[in-house]
Parts: sequence; structure tokens; C-alpha cells
Amino acid sequence: MRLVTWNCNMALHRKFSALLSLQPDIAVIPECAKPEILRSKMDLPDDVAIAWIGENPNKGLGIFGFNGYRVSLYDPHDQYPRFIAPVIATGKYNFNLLAVWAHNTKAEGWSGNQKAPFIRSIEQYRSFLHEPSTIVAGDFNNHVRWDKSGKINNHANAVAELASAGLVSAYHINRGVGHGAETEPTHYWRDRKKDGHTFHIDYVFLPSHWAPFITEMSVGAYEEWCGNKLSDHVPLTVEIDSSAF
Repeated sequence: MRLVTWNCNMALHRKFSALLSLQPDIAVIPECAKPEILRSKMDLPDDVAIAWIGENPNKGLGIFGFNGYRVSLYDPHDQYPRFIAPVIATGKYNFNLLAVWAHNTKAEGWSGNQKAPFIRSIEQYRSFLHEPSTIVAGDFNNHVRWDKSGKINNHANAVAELASAGLVSAYHINRGVGHGAETEPTHYWRDRKKDGHTFHIDYVFLPSHWAPFITEMSVGAYEEWCGNKLSDHVPLTVEIDSSAF
């Protein structure tokens, strides 16, 4: 099973072929338009399943199912923390997916040491996350280098909470590095230059016992994704062997 997370930086209808080149079964796509708009602007195959949440119809969080996978929202939309979507994925393998486009700014309704949406979602969907087959993936907009002593929304706190549910970052376990020691950025901020402001803020967390069954863990190349002006993020792709399920 191949899972992709990629913040497409809007206009997904012009970039869909790039997404398809990754051959995903499931794709978590922050900053994409709602399905009706995508279908009005491109020839979207009828067998592509889409779950979507958002307030701006041109810029929300999309979860796509390919190759027979279906995706459906877990419970009523109005109960979600902003841009955090619990999804049931069904197909060749069935699993829970917490799709993330984390907004960690004061403009999103919190300030100081109040809990940001992703931390709230971990608490709200604790039982969902503790199911045996659960994945958390998306744009977390956070990193341990930004952590400050005693802050609720520190990325290290989120990593610890996910670890308590038995989940580990596919990138870190596969590369054998700790959080903060990443060598491959997923976000080329502001000027989108290869040697500019870069960050690793997109993640896929999966059950720790799946780690030996990761057959691919790749981060998109700058030249192909940012250099070609597709987005300021590159995709993160994780393929898991069927023996894990």
C-alpha cells in the first residue's frame, strides 16, 4: 500500500498528473480545492474517491483514494478541530487515517499556551488513534527546533502522544535519525530556493510494528517539485508491504 502526503499549494487540477506519477493508493493533500471544483476544472476519474473538509472551497484538506480504495469521514464534520480529518479507508486493506493540515497560528483561534488544533485532535480521537491499524499523515506545520520549554503545542509533545498510541514517524524510523536530525526537507519556505529557508514539517506516522515492512520511504526532489514551481512542499511517500496488515 502506497501513501503520499503532499501540500499542493492550491491549483491541484493543474498538478494532478504529478500526484499520479507517485502511484498512490491513498493521498493526503492539504491546500486543495473541494471535489466539485476539481471536477469542474479537470477530467477527474470517476473511480477516484475523495473526502474533503474546509471553509475556503479552493483551499481545504483533501484525502484521495485510488486503486479501489474508498475514503469516508469518521464522524460529523462540525465536530472536527480545524483541518484535522479522521477518515476510514477501506479497500485491499482497511485502516484508520488521521489526515492533518495543522494551523498553529494565533489567527486560528488560540494564543499563548492554548492547545492548537492538532494537539486537541489527538485528545479528541484518542480511541480512534489506538486502533490497531492507524496512520497519521499530513502537513504538521511543526518541528522540534521550534519547541519552547513548557509549551503545550511543542512538536515533541505530539510525537510523544503519538508514541503512546504505538505510532512512529516513517521517515525517522526508516532513516534511523531522531526528530531534529532530518537531512531532507519537505518545505522550501518563502523564496522556494534550495539553499533558502527549508524545514521538515510533513510526516507519516504509522504503527511501530509496521516499520520492518516499509519498502519505500522517499522525499521528493527539490528540482522536480519546487524547482518546477509545483509547490513549496515536496511529497513524502511511504510504501508498506502487505505482510504488515
